Amino acid sequence: MMKKLTMAAALLTAGLLVACNPGKQEQQSENWTRTPETEKLLANMKKTAAQGIMFGHHDDTVYGIGWEGDEGRSDVKSVCGDYPAVVSFDLGELELGGPKNLDKVAFDTLRKEILKQYQRGGMVSLSWHVRNPKTGGDAWDVTDSTVVRSILPGGENHDKFAGWLGSVADFLNSLQTPEGVKVPVLFRPWHEHTGSWFWWGEKLCTPDEYKTLWHMTVDSLRTHGVDNALYAYSTGGEPQDTTQYLVRYPGDDYIDVIGFDTYQFDKDAFLETLNRMLGIITTLGQTHDKVPALTEVGYEGVPDAQWWTGTLLPTLEKYPSLSYVLAWRNAREKVTHFYAPYPGQASAADFVEFYKNPKTLFAADVKLYE
Repeated sequence: MMKKLTMAAALLTAGLLVACNPGKQEQQSENWTRTPETEKLLANMKKTAAQGIMFGHHDDTVYGIGWEGDEGRSDVKSVCGDYPAVVSFDLGELELGGPKNLDKVAFDTLRKEILKQYQRGGMVSLSWHVRNPKTGGDAWDVTDSTVVRSILPGGENHDKFAGWLGSVADFLNSLQTPEGVKVPVLFRPWHEHTGSWFWWGEKLCTPDEYKTLWHMTVDSLRTHGVDNALYAYSTGGEPQDTTQYLVRYPGDDYIDVIGFDTYQFDKDAFLETLNRMLGIITTLGQTHDKVPALTEVGYEGVPDAQWWTGTLLPTLEKYPSLSYVLAWRNAREKVTHFYAPYPGQASAADFVEFYKNPKTLFAADVKLYE
């Protein structure tokens, strides 16, 4: 605990809504500004990397193994005594206008949990497993290879999708404290696009179409007054070098965080991908002045009792500019589908050692808005 208090002390030291049309995009992109809190988040993400790597967990405070909706509960906190420094949630099915997301969590609940994480001084990341706007299927529906093209300007589903982006903007703008301060978030749409399991994946659209999708997304949100979002570009583990990583990169003006997602199935293959990709994003983080992050990682069921300190941490420690690492969710509806330990789980004791390590940062270690 002394390590935690010392780290916290060290860290303490350390637009207008306009009509959405193509003619306005260049003007609004030049004039938009972020809130002061969002600027602080970006600056402090860079600063905290000098102290250590923030640990994150998806859906951490809304459900876990054997529970759902318990006030203040978290599998991570139950194991180590602290919340993750980063908590992520998903906006999938927000576009449908219903009360809950694709994982059956109420959007009102997400708003409350996002505010709580902000009040802890931690960070929130938001992914978007958006439904297929052409077929009506889910994000994994890749039966039609023209979906991205259909939602770009001039496409038959462009107006529908513009409305969906408006719903995302409304949600992001609604994230406010009781005093009216907008809560900063990291928005991470169109992820794992170097694979082809989502309708925006590599084989489902051209590089130019993918870049245009990003431009349209960010420009629309900025046009709708979203000034409390940072943006993350997040590949899978497929790129072999920096050139391949940047093939679909939408440009420095649109991106704040560069990352990738990878999971362990075979240990040797996992470590090869992890080292290769961490090297790529570390290099590009320096040359493009972006924050590098391991945006999703995990070993389903964490069957290796020493995985946290024996496999994951030794690799992460080799890349000191890394901002955060985020483990995927502990599904309450599928108890074998979990990526963080819970009390009594095989890797729980090792996770406590991971937590105690001076290079890992949890919620009590960070003050990202000061």
